Amino acid sequence: MREMLTAMLEWWESETPFALATVVATSASAPRRPGAAMTVNIAGEALGSVSGGCVEGAVYDTARRVLASGEPALETFGFSDDDAFAVGLTCGGTISVFVQRIDRTTAPDLPAIAAAVADAEPVAMATVVSGGAPVGARRVVWLDRVAGTLGAPGLDVAVTQDARGMLSQGQSGQRRYGPAGQRRRDAVTVFIQSFAPPPRMLVFGAIDFAHAATRIGVFLGYHVTVCDARSVFATRRRFPEAHEVVVEWPHRYLTRTTVDPSTVICILTHDPKFDVPLLKVALRTSAGYIGAMGSRRTHADRLARLREAGVTDDELARIRAPIGLDLGARTPEETAVSIAAEIIQNRWRGSGRPLSTTAGPIHL
Repeated sequence: MREMLTAMLEWWESETPFALATVVATSASAPRRPGAAMTVNIAGEALGSVSGGCVEGAVYDTARRVLASGEPALETFGFSDDDAFAVGLTCGGTISVFVQRIDRTTAPDLPAIAAAVADAEPVAMATVVSGGAPVGARRVVWLDRVAGTLGAPGLDVAVTQDARGMLSQGQSGQRRYGPAGQRRRDAVTVFIQSFAPPPRMLVFGAIDFAHAATRIGVFLGYHVTVCDARSVFATRRRFPEAHEVVVEWPHRYLTRTTVDPSTVICILTHDPKFDVPLLKVALRTSAGYIGAMGSRRTHADRLARLREAGVTDDELARIRAPIGLDLGARTPEETAVSIAAEIIQNRWRGSGRPLSTTAGPIHL
């Protein structure tokens, strides 16, 4: 939904009602994760996707119906054994989609949500999708404040606590409660969607490979920073897609910037005067991915220098080098795809093998 917020806010401000269809639950090889969304406005314009094409037509029809009636709807779609061309997910999974009319009355909080997302302020949106509480009731939860109610004080308190916990982990999903917010009850189902700040990609080395890596990082949803000590190379003109371009010695910048387990560090300089002090700092952060460019010979020399600098073998084992998966990449753009593939594989613990040679769920 994040990528549609600008259009949604424009419709809201112009008093153009629209329906918001959100994936609230999935199973097996469902093509999209909870939180994927599609919007349909009163004029019939649609944005976004809930299934990659499998059930868009059916969800579109439901959205038009919800717009007309004002009544929310929760629908589940899955594969039909009887008719492969029936509405359903031919991938074999199932998705549950909640559809709700959005206008100034039903969603007075939309501008506040959009502002928080634009400012990279963590915010979560909790919506009752089924059960005894008013279906469609919404509560918006920030780290320091709330807006809206789900209809019962106890339910508001329980959902606020859970939403803040999920927000800290960047998680979205369903939670079930009793009518008054009791845990271990399933009378009320609430979908909590987290809008945490995007993860960071730190690209060190303002070279042509970095330009390609920056573009694919932005495409994948990362907040991308390019850093190099050489001001002639680290310029906004050379990296227009990057969110930040920093001229500073890489290890000094990394020492003072924020790194967490979602952070990706790509070291593309393959120059020991930059790489060794930078890796010494990087390997003692909580970054979830640390990759370094260079030949096997370059990396062997780099490892020797790092050991001399006091880096342990356990720390050195965190380095992905040579960076990327073995795709046979040659050009900067192909190399960027190789790096992105390894980042995705590392994030979701995929095998990295061709799907045609594997069995089991495609989307874990």
